[in-house]
This record gives sequence, C-alpha cells and structure tokens, in this order.
Amino acid sequence: MAHWFHRNPLKATAPVSFNLYGIAGSPAANKICNDLRTTRARLLEMFTDVTCTPEIMKNATDAYFSLLQGFIASLDGTTQENKLRYIQNFKWIDTLQGNTASAQQDAVFELVSMGFNVAVWYTKYASRLAGKENVTEDEAKIVHKSLKVAAGVFKHLKDIHIPRLITPAEKGRDLEPRVIDTYIVQCQAEAQEVTIARAIELKHNANLIAALAFETANFYQKADHTLNTLDPDYSSKWRKYLQLKQHFYMAYAYCYHGQTLLASDKCGEAIRSLQEAEKCYSKAEALCKEYRQTKGPGSTAKPSEQLFFLKLGGLIKNTLEKCQRENGFIYFHKVPAEAPSLELKASYGLAEPVAFELPPVSDQCTPDVYATFDLTKGAKDEKAKPKQDEEVKPVKEPDLKPQKDTGCTIS
Repeated sequence: MAHWFHRNPLKATAPVSFNLYGIAGSPAANKICNDLRTTRARLLEMFTDVTCTPEIMKNATDAYFSLLQGFIASLDGTTQENKLRYIQNFKWIDTLQGNTASAQQDAVFELVSMGFNVAVWYTKYASRLAGKENVTEDEAKIVHKSLKVAAGVFKHLKDIHIPRLITPAEKGRDLEPRVIDTYIVQCQAEAQEVTIARAIELKHNANLIAALAFETANFYQKADHTLNTLDPDYSSKWRKYLQLKQHFYMAYAYCYHGQTLLASDKCGEAIRSLQEAEKCYSKAEALCKEYRQTKGPGSTAKPSEQLFFLKLGGLIKNTLEKCQRENGFIYFHKVPAEAPSLELKASYGLAEPVAFELPPVSDQCTPDVYATFDLTKGAKDEKAKPKQDEEVKPVKEPDLKPQKDTGCTIS
C-alpha cells in the first residue's frame, strides 16, 4: 500500500511572550504565563519534528491547551466571560493565501488557529506514513486513525469554537466554513482509501470494493464542490487534487463493478462498465498533468507515475481484456451503449471523524490564582506587547525524501 495525498502547508505564527508583568499579581500567575510560553513553543516545534508521533503530539497539545483554557473558560464560578480572553494578541498566517496574516486579541482565535495546525499535522503524519514503500498492517491502522482524528479536530473547531470568534473568519481563509468542511470530507475520503487498499489486499467481495470506491469518489466530489466558490488563485491546485481522486475512484468503482457483473454472467454489461472505468482513468490521468502544472500551495508530485495509479491502469486493462475474451468465446452478449448506473451503498468501511475533546483546564488555573490577575494595572513591560506589523515567516517544514514507489514530496 503506497498512497499519495495532497497537503497544504502548516500555518505560521508570530512568537507570543505572555509577558503580563504587573497584571499577573502572584508567583502562581507568573508561572502560568511562563508555562504558556514554553508549552506553546514546544507544540510549534513538534509540528516540524519528523520524530514526533501521535502520542507525543497529543501530550504537547494537551499541555498547551489545558493552560490556554485558563484564558477562555470561566474560572470564577459565574457565567461571565473570562477576563483574560482578550488580554493577549495572536498573529497567524493563512495556509492558502501565502503570507497573508490575521491578528486578533482573542485566546479563542489562538485556540482555533493552533487546533487547525494540530489537525493538519495529523494529516501530514498520515501522508508521510502512507507514502512508505512497504506499509505494515499496524502502520495502515495508524494512517487510518490519524486521518479520522484530523477530521474530528476540524469538526470540533467548526462546531464549537469557530462560532465563538468575535471577528468572524474572512472569506477564503483557513477558518471559514467552506475550507474547514473540505478538510473534514477530504480526511474521510483519504481514510477510506486505506480501507479500500486493505479490502483489495484481503481479496474482499468485488461488490464491497466497488461500493467503497463509489462512496469515496462521492466524498471527493463533495469536497471539490465545497471549494468551487473560492478564489481560483488559492484553491485551483487543491481542487485539481480532489477532482483527480474523484475520477480515480470512479474508475475503481466501475472496474470492480465490472467484475461483479462478470461473476453474474452479465458479460456485455461488464465490458461496458470496464470501458467506463477506462474513461474515468483517462480523465484522472489528464487531471494529474493539470495538477502538476497548476501553481498554488500544496504538494509537488507526479501522481500518474506513482504505483497506486499505475496498478489501477493495469487492472482495468487486464479485466477488460478478460471480459472481451469471455464474451467472444462464451457469452456473445451485446455491449450496452449506456454505462451501468452505479447505485452502490457501502455497508461497511465508511470512515467517520473521531470525536475530539479538549483536555481539562490545568490544575494551575484555580479561581484563587485567577483572582490575582489584575487587568486594571496594565502590563509593565510595554516591549513585550507584540508588534502589529511584525512579519510572520512561513513554517520551514522538513524536506522529506519520497520513497521510490510514491514519487511524491510532502509539503
């Protein structure tokens, strides 16, 4: 199993000092600020550390988010908003629109932006693992779970936290519903790719494989349609990926549906299904070329030269030739003019997001310590306040060498 997935870059952010000297009126309050700074820095380091695992990422995420919630959750036993929510400025760039930065003095903005990166990290980790030449069964399970975890994080941010932003997400930006929805559906589709590969490897029923492929193609189509109103300058490359995967899995669906028809002695219909598979495969091949030629954020790859792509082409060719031979010797069926209608519904193997929950508020963030933060005094260290015009440099992500079977570079 060697997969290839398109990946957009990680979000970059300006450093945050959490220097609230004067406002933080106790040693315990100062320790919270110091720990916020160090846990944030460590989490950002983990995003580009090639040795980071899901377990390490979860620990780093929990350490930071448990403290950050001390600036968001109500700590004084009332329903009033946390007085610390708007005390610190945060600045993040957009993954699609280059170095375009957004700044908000809002801890919820920090939570959703950092959470977005956590989800993207899980997709990149899955992509790196799935692109190996020889993926073990245990590794395939990790890939599958990582993609569902990523979908769960995106869904949690969209449903719970993004609606709480005082300044709504701008159109076409990372936190905008269309973009988040696309990520969720893409993660589900990619997780199902792993399921399909496993089903093929274990020689499961052709009808089940066809149904899974058809459902996966529909997921990719849904994701593509979600992006169709975004600025093409930022979304074209991403959409080419979604389109080529849609046609690729439609080719899979027609190919395995053809095998099902042949097994039911419907050879003419099987031939027509395989011919449709060839058309879908050719369209996917053309989109692979368009993907390579389209400028925009994301992976640089030659999808049509990778093993997963080439194997399907050979399978369609061989299966069609077999059907044609059988029809010439045994069945003598007329080949229909219309392609068979795919009314397939997978009963098993559909990927659902893994529910994500934030960690509990840190034990350090008690009502007594919260009371020692005095906003009326103002921060003494004015130099600690972030500059609005401070440049945010893109994240320097590791240059990962592709395996010989995948021919891709993960961005």
